[in-house]
Amino acid sequence: MTDNGSCTGADPDDLRSRLDHLTLSRKEGFQRLADAPPRPQPELITRRQIKLLGEAALDEYNRGRRKWHANLGPLRTPQMDALHEDLWDIFDSNDQDGDKAKGSIALDAFPGLGKTTAVLAFARKLHRRIIREEGQLTHAGHERWPVCRVGLTANTGMRDFNRAILEYYGHPGRFRGTAAEFGYRALDCVLSAEAKLLIVDDLHFLRWRNRSGIEVSNHFKYIANEFPVTLLMIGVGLEAKGLFSEGGSYTNAVLAQTGRRTTPLDLAPFTIDCEQGRTDWRNTLLAIEERVVLAEKYPGMLADDLSGYLFARSTGHIGSLMTLVNRGCQRAVRTGAERLDKALLDQVKNDAAAEKAREELQQALDSGRLASRPKKAA
Repeated sequence: MTDNGSCTGADPDDLRSRLDHLTLSRKEGFQRLADAPPRPQPELITRRQIKLLGEAALDEYNRGRRKWHANLGPLRTPQMDALHEDLWDIFDSNDQDGDKAKGSIALDAFPGLGKTTAVLAFARKLHRRIIREEGQLTHAGHERWPVCRVGLTANTGMRDFNRAILEYYGHPGRFRGTAAEFGYRALDCVLSAEAKLLIVDDLHFLRWRNRSGIEVSNHFKYIANEFPVTLLMIGVGLEAKGLFSEGGSYTNAVLAQTGRRTTPLDLAPFTIDCEQGRTDWRNTLLAIEERVVLAEKYPGMLADDLSGYLFARSTGHIGSLMTLVNRGCQRAVRTGAERLDKALLDQVKNDAAAEKAREELQQALDSGRLASRPKKAA
């Protein structure tokens, strides 16, 4: 490993291209994500220079732009920066001896706000920091895997959850066993790899057997007690599911204990009802604008001319915004438009939730009841 956590002697283009077939359900996939070098941004050339390219060169240039625009993120938004600060606070404060239960984290927010993207960006930094500080091998000679990431699917039970941890590590005993046996084997994996962070993504897919969610809370209490890791849970409506609730009865007391050990965090959408919100929105559009590789791009193409339009089309959700810009850039390259404007973007479809709320926001912007640009920019 180099001092930045990447593999020595490896071809950066090869490392980056292998992300096309990336699966984060296994440790090797996460390591490829963590070790991958920054993607090189294609050169911005003029329309005339594009016309002078031969067929093979043009195909190669546009292929590079397709890949680039499809992977514009992650962007360091104010929301992501604030989340990472909270995550570092909690993780570093959990650097306690093994006899103490570590505090857990529940990232609970609506879809389309970049929860998984933000957490993976944090996990990547954490992986590199620990490998840099402690090395690739543990004191016992095992491979060190600082991060374990489990993604859940619909109707997942406890046995499936424990098996997913074994699948991540490639444990040979992941095919047969009870939920308890899988749990013990998962603990062995975590201890051997000296894992520090356990990410459970899409937690809302877990099968809640009853309204209070006692089974789920009990299992995460077991993880907090026995696994020397910081548990980071990501999902939608986790509190409403009953993951951590207060109460006076014994049943609710179990949940209350989980609640006392769990710090809830969230990610908010962009807002334009105050000057700071409008400034944050503009800065984000300026950052995206810098990354767009289109021959007819010009300063203010997004941040000035499309500010209100993009807010209405995305409703301030970073996921919807990045999807719209990505698809717009693909169409602009493919059709030869080489710029983003309302006429082109009107032809681009976006997610259903964003499109549903679009009309009302657009009317508010057109009438002047809402403004997307800060006063200084305007």
